[in-house]
Amino acid sequence: MALLSKPADSHVRWTVCALLFFATTINYVDRQVLSLLAKTLETSIGWDSEQYGFITAAFQAAYAIGLLSAGRLMDRLGTRKGFALAITVWSLAAISHAAAVSAFTFGIARALLGFGESANFPASIKTVAEWFPKKERALAAGIFNSGANIGAVVAPLTVPWLAVTYGWRAAFIATGALGFIWLIFWLALYDRPEENRRVSVRELGYIQSDPPDQAVSVPWLRLFPKRETWAFALGKFLTDPIWWFYLFWLPKYLQETFSLSLQQIMIPTLVVYNVSSIGSVGGGWLSGSLLKRGWSVNAARKTAMLGCALAVVPVLYAPFSRSLWVVVGLVSLATAAHQGWSANLFTTASDMFPRSAVGSVVGIGGTMGALGGVLMTIVTGLVVKWTHSYVPLFLVSGSAYLVALAVVHSLSPRLMPAELSGVHGASPRRTPPELD
Repeated sequence: MALLSKPADSHVRWTVCALLFFATTINYVDRQVLSLLAKTLETSIGWDSEQYGFITAAFQAAYAIGLLSAGRLMDRLGTRKGFALAITVWSLAAISHAAAVSAFTFGIARALLGFGESANFPASIKTVAEWFPKKERALAAGIFNSGANIGAVVAPLTVPWLAVTYGWRAAFIATGALGFIWLIFWLALYDRPEENRRVSVRELGYIQSDPPDQAVSVPWLRLFPKRETWAFALGKFLTDPIWWFYLFWLPKYLQETFSLSLQQIMIPTLVVYNVSSIGSVGGGWLSGSLLKRGWSVNAARKTAMLGCALAVVPVLYAPFSRSLWVVVGLVSLATAAHQGWSANLFTTASDMFPRSAVGSVVGIGGTMGALGGVLMTIVTGLVVKWTHSYVPLFLVSGSAYLVALAVVHSLSPRLMPAELSGVHGASPRRTPPELD
């Protein structure tokens, strides 16, 4: 009877991908509200720049710590329950900013937001691994990851208006409530593919067309010694900080270099993040297209990552250019390439590990990326203060991806599935045909 109720054909996996895209968009909107209202709150609440630094550090620290447990939580609870719990926590935390009355209470709200938001990427990558065959995973990751760019565009277009029209507290409440609207659709539409009655037999067969995973339950600590874990984690550590550099320092750099006002900085910033969305989808499409042409997973992923790494290199010229739009163009290309790189790097976690361990591995790598971001933020501040120059920072930004690719390749030369023999429930290792 259940089979009779199934559709003849379906494309539910792309509906799931759309849900992940909107979750990521909301994630970035919620995290940007405070930075957009920082000057307003400095007057309203009465904090100084040092206190504001501690507030933002509370988010980054909680985000880094949360990533470790968030990935494991997704593996234990499953993505339906785990993601629902995560967005409930971060939406309540986002709304709680409206009740904050001091720098200390803002710091508490910010830490809770960091813990909740840390689950977004482990949950999304695990969901992609459950719903997409390997040939489509990078594209799906690129699509949902582009929500980060859309969130970075939506927030400055809506939050100031909400704050001016209804007050700053209303801005936190309205943006935080978006998560609960998303939650309704998630609970109504999401189940694992084999349990979702909207998925046709044909689509389910396509989703499950890869060789089956090893049936394993992987203890979290057993993942740390694996070279494959560190291939992913060090790739994140070396390249995630570059994205945070652009996110936090690009507006300041453009204002200082080209004497732009706060209003004038809006259009260049929007251009950068809109262009980067194209790179996110394009990078994922490229490796998927190569897989469909018969390339191995190893060759397809690393070719796409190499292309992205090379596309970043021209940003080395940015600090030497006296043209605003040349700089915007170079940084736009670099951020687009970063997002394409990120889509493929995320996907390597599901290439090398079974679905039961993907959330944990992404959590470990995300923590390394967040720690790298904290380090980059500190170093950037010191370099700018001591040298009054951004040249060293752009040199790092332009070369980090080639270094990271060399590290990934040295640790996992063929992107083979991690050897998990000896782990409870592991079956003998079998090489998938497309890796031969």
